Amino acid sequence: MAIDLVTRREWGARQPRGSYSRLSSTRGVKVHYTGGQVSPDIVNDHAKCVAMVKAIQNHHMDGNGWIDVGYSMLVCPHRKVFEGRGPNHVPAANGAGLNSGHYAVLGLVGSSGLTKPTDGILHGILDAIEYLRDKGGAGKEIKGHRDGYSTSCPGEPLYTWVKQGAPRPGGGTTNPPEPHPSFPGRTLKQPPVMKGEDVRTWQRRMRDRGWNIDVDGLYGPASGDVCTKFQKEKGLPVTGVVDRATWDAAWQEPVS
Repeated sequence: MAIDLVTRREWGARQPRGSYSRLSSTRGVKVHYTGGQVSPDIVNDHAKCVAMVKAIQNHHMDGNGWIDVGYSMLVCPHRKVFEGRGPNHVPAANGAGLNSGHYAVLGLVGSSGLTKPTDGILHGILDAIEYLRDKGGAGKEIKGHRDGYSTSCPGEPLYTWVKQGAPRPGGGTTNPPEPHPSFPGRTLKQPPVMKGEDVRTWQRRMRDRGWNIDVDGLYGPASGDVCTKFQKEKGLPVTGVVDRATWDAAWQEPVS
């Protein structure tokens, strides 16, 4: 099933008060719950889910003083995934110093009332994670908010599921391996400007990871600059040349 995404416009989100910090990749995603009371009525009334998401944004902006809702995505019992800050933006909900390491996905369950995530919430959380992997370079880790931060979040039922490996309800894999193009056998470098479909493949992958790069099949100064910055980010020898290690790193999910 494709993600059932509720865009910010569709749920009536307020405009952020400032600019988000850029995030091109993360080690993975941290799962959250609301804490406090969540009415079981939301299971049978999606309008109440929308109202709850709006209330969370209001609390984060007016109560916490944040520029926007703190979560990357928010998920309701109807397997609908609300767009929060979205991919490629640093969240605010993981805790000081922890936000750039993981995206933040909230399931609408609390510490009382609706405390056990429905199958729709679990599927939706996984849909959100797959979306953040595809659109935002999220890595393989699925952790709870309490991992690395002193909190009861995401509550025992949801955290137990996380510790079990976050399985899909009813079976199925959460992270099917995706083969990536093998190294083309030649390094990509300049000058002179190199041309080819292998250049285009690498450029497309870098763009998908969030880098600002033209997919034109020409490995020139702009591509070399992106390569240099990527190598610095990944701790590779900084050469501006796409060798086998740099090529493979482009398809390797970030790990802790």
